[in-house]
Amino acid sequence: MFAGHFGLAAAVKAKTPQVPLWTLMLGTQLLDVLFVPFLLTGKETLEAVPGADGYGGFIIHADYTHSLVGTLILALIVGWLASLKWGRRGGWTIGAVVLSHWVLDLAMHRADMPIFPGNAGDLPLLGLGLWQWPSISMAAELALVTVGAILYVRSLPAAGNASIIRSRKLWTGAAMCALLLLSLASDTLGWG
Repeated sequence: MFAGHFGLAAAVKAKTPQVPLWTLMLGTQLLDVLFVPFLLTGKETLEAVPGADGYGGFIIHADYTHSLVGTLILALIVGWLASLKWGRRGGWTIGAVVLSHWVLDLAMHRADMPIFPGNAGDLPLLGLGLWQWPSISMAAELALVTVGAILYVRSLPAAGNASIIRSRKLWTGAAMCALLLLSLASDTLGWG
């Protein structure tokens, strides 16, 4: 669900102009960024779901990077660090987008998300499993991408007297929309 996370970052940017877009995008993807070294070292794994190809075709055993308590702790730490640079509101915003990753994944993932890191206590795993219905999950991602792109474009400063073709707003908005759509294509075609 890379596209949905990025769409959310674009929407949040529209409401928090003091926080750079790259930090919001990194914040929404931080759990997956941390997942990569855990995957490469075998601490976390991917398990193919029989008959499910590409988009949502894996059970993700991310018992450390995608645990609820671990995500809350990470969101608090990252939010506090961000507050040192972008103030209290910026810190809360960054912490919230880190946490948003887990919330969005909860909707998409099959029951593969633990409550505690390492699945301590062997509690039931969480996940609502929208990936089992690709058309519904893709529609949800497309909605996030669309809302994020619209809010982002609407938040850009006006171009002033410059030609609409040369306006920063038009080109910046078009680039954001293109990146969000490319991310969605990557998700749905199984490139990412």
